Amino acid sequence: MRFKHNKVIIIGICGGTCSGKSTVSEKLKEHYKNLGVNKINTDSYYKDHFDLSFKERSKINFDHPDSIDFELLVNDLNSLVNNKSIKEPVYSYKTHKRLKTTQTLKPKKLIILEGLHIFCNSELISLIDFGLFLDLDSHSRLSRRIKRDIKERGRTEVEVINRFNDMCEPMYQKFIYPSRTNANVIINNAQKSINDIINLIDEFI
Repeated sequence: MRFKHNKVIIIGICGGTCSGKSTVSEKLKEHYKNLGVNKINTDSYYKDHFDLSFKERSKINFDHPDSIDFELLVNDLNSLVNNKSIKEPVYSYKTHKRLKTTQTLKPKKLIILEGLHIFCNSELISLIDFGLFLDLDSHSRLSRRIKRDIKERGRTEVEVINRFNDMCEPMYQKFIYPSRTNANVIINNAQKSINDIINLIDEFI
């Protein structure tokens, strides 16, 4: 397929923790690979807290929009849109900090931007050409997060549940869920297949 637009297109994928953002983003990346795709996760742009101990970093509320370095993220997206390569930060969930290594991204025709906070910053909203919000109930999201964080991030079930109740869900209700009004389409995961989502995007790009 060809783009209807000549500019670089940014597709935003938003939703609460474990709402399916990464799954949808990966499937979209695979589907549009012949067009040329960069996939960026806003988690890579958590503010760097290298000066704090692990114990101190563990107490940071990463679900609050203030945890994101929006300035760097917006600058990097603008660079890619203007045909310039970037050095994307690499973030470690296990240590709660950026690694010293970076990942070089060269300009591509399509950028898939996924993250909790993509509709919580006005500059970022203005850069996103087409935004999706994945709406999934809290019970399902918690169940998925418990499985993921125990398997992939070395957390205990108690740690996951406590962080979800103390930080994830309150921030979701205060910031993330209200930000869905900035999306072009709100999707109930139980009702939409990946093909439905692709059809929505194809109508735009």
